[in-house]
Amino acid sequence: MNEQYIPHSGDMPIEEFRRAGHYLVDWIAEHLRTVQDKPASTPVLPDVQPGDIAAMLPTAPPEQQEAIGAIIADLDRVVMRGMTQWNHPNFFAYFANTASMPGILAELVCAALNNNAMLWKSGPSPTEIETVTLDWLRQTLHLPAEFWGIIYDTASVSTMHAMACAREQALQNIQKNAKQSGLAGLPVLRVYASEFVHSSIDKAAITLGIGAENVVKIPVDAAFRLQPEALEAAIRQDRERGFLPCCVVPVIGTTSVASVDPIAAVADICEREGLWMHVDAAYAGPTAMLDECRPLFTGWERADSIVVNPHKWLFIPMDLSVLYTRKPDVLKAAFSLVPEYLKTKEGDTNAAQNQMDYGIQLGRRFRSLKLWFVMRYFGVEGLRTRLREHNALAGLFANLVEEHPAFAITAPPMFSLVCFRYKPENVSDEAVLERLNAELMERVNSTREIFIEHTKISIAGTPTYTLRFAVGNLHTAEKHVRRAFEILCEQIS
Repeated sequence: MNEQYIPHSGDMPIEEFRRAGHYLVDWIAEHLRTVQDKPASTPVLPDVQPGDIAAMLPTAPPEQQEAIGAIIADLDRVVMRGMTQWNHPNFFAYFANTASMPGILAELVCAALNNNAMLWKSGPSPTEIETVTLDWLRQTLHLPAEFWGIIYDTASVSTMHAMACAREQALQNIQKNAKQSGLAGLPVLRVYASEFVHSSIDKAAITLGIGAENVVKIPVDAAFRLQPEALEAAIRQDRERGFLPCCVVPVIGTTSVASVDPIAAVADICEREGLWMHVDAAYAGPTAMLDECRPLFTGWERADSIVVNPHKWLFIPMDLSVLYTRKPDVLKAAFSLVPEYLKTKEGDTNAAQNQMDYGIQLGRRFRSLKLWFVMRYFGVEGLRTRLREHNALAGLFANLVEEHPAFAITAPPMFSLVCFRYKPENVSDEAVLERLNAELMERVNSTREIFIEHTKISIAGTPTYTLRFAVGNLHTAEKHVRRAFEILCEQIS
């Protein structure tokens, strides 16, 4: 055939990229400046209804090339119309996080390098920077040197890998290999966690074939902490029924109320029973670097695995979750699978670590670059200072709540979270209080100036609708906390 080859036109021209890139960096910088300096001019919640943004988009893709200027213009015209501002100092919902500026710069470089660090050979720098940076973080958290770390995207995925280790270890103990033959015909595996555990535990059980009904929820005490005696009883009963206990998941900083389970007591039980202990410290884990918080972490050094999310409270742009484990060999046994086309001299001789061997992912972004930038830019002392400030701001909000006759604290304030509710004088009916608090939350959020949300907790056996106020944004200051409380007061007057 003599047909002439006609090359494709290729990528965006470098000079066009340079102009657009400079414009976008300025756009980002101005957006962040405005959010920080004039938060009232940028509502934390958008004024949209479901379907509004989709209605602004064409129903079919563009047939011809569009100018980059037109695409960028739609950031303001379309995208920003429907953005909930997680970087906003008045964002107090869920667990607030911050994409810090050094983290944003690292994210830019990560995208530009576009490295897939599945193997050491496919990404020597990403592999080794991840190893070293996670050891830096381990040191700041005062974890023993035996803990080895790896980065996944979110705590849900980190926890799923930890529970896969628990399954692997439990079945190894009875000389079964679920990796090859599955779970059919094997004893029913059981996982234990408090009734306040995150839903990711149930999802991991579903994913791993353990089943959500085999996640045993252990009752909590008046401070919303897992009760060790109830845990021991549940394990004993399950063994008597022929089940195979494999894992306990205590939490440091539960999602609803930031309570802390008795980690050392749970570790005692796990060691006696031969169970894997996975500590969920996704939110509160960074505060292990604070001397005043370290007593809350007593016993976590005895865990088999721990999850900590730097993207929640170490100012890393989404997403970056860290799993630490004392038993990386079990993790590797659960997931390592090396086809011929991924075999390398370094991997075959164990001269280098291939991160693909430690999880379901083959594609692995250079996420550690963000942690590397942020830890170097702020320094450990700078991180400590910011965490202490957030805890202090939450303490300020708790004091405002306690001093106001129409509000009440519903759970002991922990870390940077305050649980509270509107409780007018002479109103005691729980159904009425739930309606009043739900309506208050909607009115407050409808101002679009702040954003809070709710949970339900059991107080003296009664399900109690509770509002949550979580401080975690890098730019939140005392004035934002006081203004948030003013808005709450304005909406009940």
